Amino acid sequence: MYKFSRIEKKASAIAYNQDEGIPRLLAKGQGSEAEKIIALAREAGIEIVEDAALAALLDAGVKQGNFIPPWCWEAVARILAFVISKEEK
Repeated sequence: MYKFSRIEKKASAIAYNQDEGIPRLLAKGQGSEAEKIIALAREAGIEIVEDAALAALLDAGVKQGNFIPPWCWEAVARILAFVISKEEK
């Protein structure tokens, strides 16, 4: 017998302030909360980047409002670089 489990959508909102020098986790959520985060980002014209692995790491290991820990910096830096490059076009 096979069991299938539904994977719940996760979303995180990250901000980078040059004065702080470290990205911060603004919001995170699963399921309907994730959908709300995504909808708000779309409404605000904020770039959305899908990275399920990073979303899972942030969901499990970072409290909302805290700085992103060093073990996530490389993944966050790639996302921020992508977003900045799209904004410059």
